[in-house]
Amino acid sequence: MKVNNRKARFNYEIGEKCEAGIELKGPEVKSAKLGQADLGNAFIKILASKFKNQKEAWVYNLHIFPYKYADNTNYDPARPRKLLLHQKEIVQLLSKMKQSRRLLVPTAMYTKSGLVKVEVALARGKKKYEKREAIKKRDEQRGG
Repeated sequence: MKVNNRKARFNYEIGEKCEAGIELKGPEVKSAKLGQADLGNAFIKILASKFKNQKEAWVYNLHIFPYKYADNTNYDPARPRKLLLHQKEIVQLLSKMKQSRRLLVPTAMYTKSGLVKVEVALARGKKKYEKREAIKKRDEQRGG
């Protein structure tokens, strides 16, 4: 199972990628393993944690659809979810974001040896004319 974020590949110029775990609850894991997720509007923020001098990465608007065989009362499909990264990795990503004025975007969600992983990439927003050129190239390749 692999869910790609096609919207991110269109809206952003993707740079360096890394892999992160994600903190999910029971039925969310089953739903994610079935590929029932939408990364379309997802974005990542790095925030200060409760502990001194610590940072945490959170993914927002990652929509994981409810698992149909679970009790889904009080279930929020787009709740913020914590990304599982080492502190060293978070600091490196944060410094690269500040140096090159880029942002973090989830580009894919997949399973790896039974665990759900999120592919995170440093990205730069494309300008409107760059998006138009991409559409033009895609139409030419299709033959239209």
